[in-house]
Amino acid sequence: MPQIPQTLHELSVGQLSARSGAAVSALHFYEAKGLISSSRTSGNQRRYSRDALRRVAFVRAAQRVGIPLVTIREALAELPEERTPNREDWARLSEVWRKELDERIGQLHRLRDHLTDCIGCGCLSLENCVLSNPDDIVGGRITGSRLMPEGRKPPRHT
Repeated sequence: MPQIPQTLHELSVGQLSARSGAAVSALHFYEAKGLISSSRTSGNQRRYSRDALRRVAFVRAAQRVGIPLVTIREALAELPEERTPNREDWARLSEVWRKELDERIGQLHRLRDHLTDCIGCGCLSLENCVLSNPDDIVGGRITGSRLMPEGRKPPRHT
């Protein structure tokens, strides 16, 4: 792993890429999304402060567990004076994110368990299917395929 001299306070995009393991294109993308920031030299080259290493590590760790970039950006924006996340920040955020992930895991389990209900037309519920529900009762209220929440059935017209 490339070492960065302790006296070096600003990193080029190449140095940040080499040290963080993130591709240069990913770093540019993170910057465009407001996750990290850089300054420019007189030659218009990007320079990142050393704390960008921790921010990139934070972003990549959050991404690995499925946290959307917009949520990560919101979390970073809440930090005072745009400082890097520390252990306490990660603990607080991961507790909130754990609840969101548990909810998504539950949704995926329900989807998996109801997958056999799908008849291959793209819908996720026989009760909402155009073949099983020709009057499209739910379609009057919402568009697109929907997995009905557990225990809820579309209203029946008599």
